[in-house]
Amino acid sequence: MRVVDKNEMKEIENNSASEYGYSENLIIETVGNSGATYIIENHLSHKKYGELVFMIGKGNNGADSLSIARHLQNKGYICRAFILFPEEGSKELLYQISMAKKFGVKISEVRNVEQISSYFTQTQDEYIVVDGILGTGFRSPISNYLFEIINIINQSKTITISVDIPSGVNGDTGEISSAAIYADVTLAVCLPKLGLYVGKGAQYGGKILPIYSGIPKEAYQGGDKFLLSPIENKLLFKKRNKFDHKNRFGHVLVIGGSPGLCGALCLASEAALKVGAGLVTAVTWETNYLDLSSKVLPEVMTGVIPSTENPKVVESNLRDMEKYDSVVIGPGMGISEKTREIVLYVLNNFGGPVVLDADAIKVLSLEKDKNTFLSRKAPTVITPHIGEFAKFVSQNKEKVLEGPIDLIKDVVDSLNCCIVLKSSSTFIAFPTGEVFINYFPNDGMATGGSGDVLAGMIGGLLGQVKPERASSQLFRRPDPFYESICLGVMAHTLAGKRASEVFGTRSMTAGAIIDHLSESFIEMENRK
Repeated sequence: MRVVDKNEMKEIENNSASEYGYSENLIIETVGNSGATYIIENHLSHKKYGELVFMIGKGNNGADSLSIARHLQNKGYICRAFILFPEEGSKELLYQISMAKKFGVKISEVRNVEQISSYFTQTQDEYIVVDGILGTGFRSPISNYLFEIINIINQSKTITISVDIPSGVNGDTGEISSAAIYADVTLAVCLPKLGLYVGKGAQYGGKILPIYSGIPKEAYQGGDKFLLSPIENKLLFKKRNKFDHKNRFGHVLVIGGSPGLCGALCLASEAALKVGAGLVTAVTWETNYLDLSSKVLPEVMTGVIPSTENPKVVESNLRDMEKYDSVVIGPGMGISEKTREIVLYVLNNFGGPVVLDADAIKVLSLEKDKNTFLSRKAPTVITPHIGEFAKFVSQNKEKVLEGPIDLIKDVVDSLNCCIVLKSSSTFIAFPTGEVFINYFPNDGMATGGSGDVLAGMIGGLLGQVKPERASSQLFRRPDPFYESICLGVMAHTLAGKRASEVFGTRSMTAGAIIDHLSESFIEMENRK
C-alpha cells in the first residue's frame, strides 16, 4: 500500500476531481459512511458507550468527522459534536454542520476550555472520542486553547479515534508540537500519511487503518513509499523445489564474534539456517574459535578469521569465498582496524550479496568508503539501527529521526546499496528509489541479539536466490534480492509478534524470534 505526504495526497485529490469528476464533497460523504461502518463493526457492536463525542476543528478534517457523526446518528447512535471554532470553518465544514444539525447530531459551540472540561467531568459514561480537530496540513505550534483541549481529551477518553492523522502530528514529518492526540485508532483517509510512521508521530497513531474514500484506484497509483505487507511476500515461497538438494538452497558465510560477543555470531548463523539456507558456515577470530565451537549449532560449519595483518594470509583463508552464495559480516565482530580490513576485503573480493551489520557498519564511513560500495556489482545491504546509521553518515541521531526517509534515500543513491534502517518503524530503501515501511511496533524486539537475527535471516534468504543474469552478463537482476530483503524483515516481524504473544514482551529473547520463524512463514503462506 502506498504511503503519501501532504502534497502527494493533494495531487491525488485534484486528479480525482479533474479526471474522474470525484469532488471533495463526495470524498467526505464516502469517508463518513466508511468511518461509521468501522466504528459500529469494531466498537459499538461489542460494547455500550455513552454519547459518541466528536471534536471538530475548522477544516476538512472536521468535515470528515461530522460526516461520520451524521451517518452514525442516522443509524440510531447518539452523537455530540463540539465545534471548537464556531466563528470559522471551511466551506465543506459549514455544509456538514448544517447537515448534521438536520440529522439530529447535538451541536455544541465551544467558547472556552471549561466547556470541554466540564462535559468530561460531569458525564460518567465511557467515551469514544472522534478526533477531527487538525488535519495533515497542521504546522507547529498549536495554540494554548488547543493545547488544553488535547490534554483533556487524552486524560478523559476511553477510546480515541483520529480521522486521517492525530491532531498535533505533522502529516509529513511526524513532528509534535507541545501536545498531540494519543489515538487508539487512526482512520487514514484513502492512504496512510507519512507522518504516522516517522519522527514522534509513530508513537501517536495507534492502530492505523486506511478507510475507503471512493477515490478511483487509478488516481493514486505510483509513488515511491509503501507499507510492507505479509501478503506481498508470498511470491518467494513458490521457488523451492521438494526434489532439490542443500546446494540449491545456498551456502551462507557469517563472519563475526569476538571475546564475550560470540552469541551474536551464533544467533545470526542459526537464523540463516532457519530461513532455509542449505549450508551455513560461521567464522570468527582464531583466538575466539573455541568459544564459537562450544556454542554454535551442530548443523553450522565453522572456521577462523586470521588474526594476522598479513593480507596474503587473509587471502589464503578466504580464498574460497566464491563457494558461498551470500555473506553476513559484523555481528559481535568487534571494532578494530583488523575488523575494518576484513570488511573491506569481503566487499572488494566477494561477488555475491553482502549484508553489513553491527560492527561491520561501525568501522566504515560513508565518505571514506564510497568507492568500495560503488565498485560492487552484487547487492550490498546495510542493516543499521538509528545510532549506527547516524555515525555512518556523520549526523546526530535527532537529525536522522526527523527525516529518516530522505536521508536513507540519499545514502542509497550515493552508494548504490540497500538500507534496512531499524527502529519502531523499519525503513527499507532500494536503488530503485522505492522505500518500504514496516510498521509493527513491538517493545519485545528491543532486546540484545534481535538485530543479529535479522541480519542472518536476510543473508540466509539472499543466499537462496538464484537469479537470472541481465543481458549485459555483468549485473544480476536485482528484483529477487530486493524481494528477499523485504521477506526477511516481514518474517522477523511476525516471528517477533508470535514470540511476544507466547512469552510477553518483557521476557522474550532474540532466540525466541528464531524459534517462531516457522510460524511466521506459515502465516504469510496462509494469508489471502
